[in-house]
Amino acid sequence: MGKLSDFDLDLSVGQAGERLVEGLLTGNKTIEVKTDLKWKNTNNIYIETECWSHNNQSWYASGLSATKAEYWAFVLEGTVLIVPTSTLRRAVELYGEEITCDIEPNPSKGYLVQPGYVLWVTKELAKQ
Repeated sequence: MGKLSDFDLDLSVGQAGERLVEGLLTGNKTIEVKTDLKWKNTNNIYIETECWSHNNQSWYASGLSATKAEYWAFVLEGTVLIVPTSTLRRAVELYGEEITCDIEPNPSKGYLVQPGYVLWVTKELAKQ
């Protein structure tokens, strides 16, 4: 058999992408969706990892620390950044800036990460 053409290779990659998007849209893939209204002013997205329980007077795992979703989606002014949860965890590990949000009634802890760093980690993981 001869070498595959660029069209054949592009077609298979394109079809794999179509299957991923179809899975995201039809519920075949689990996805956690966050809308971040402050990112345009801060250049960061907020990834929650803990939340304060007023009932127990203690912090508990939430957000990225507790999710079972395969993907996270960030809605940023009508644009959606969708990333595998494992990639987001790596981006937080490498580039996250720890922060506590003392906003009542639901204080939380988490990390600020620039969307560009999430894309950078995506690119680096693809090389492996």
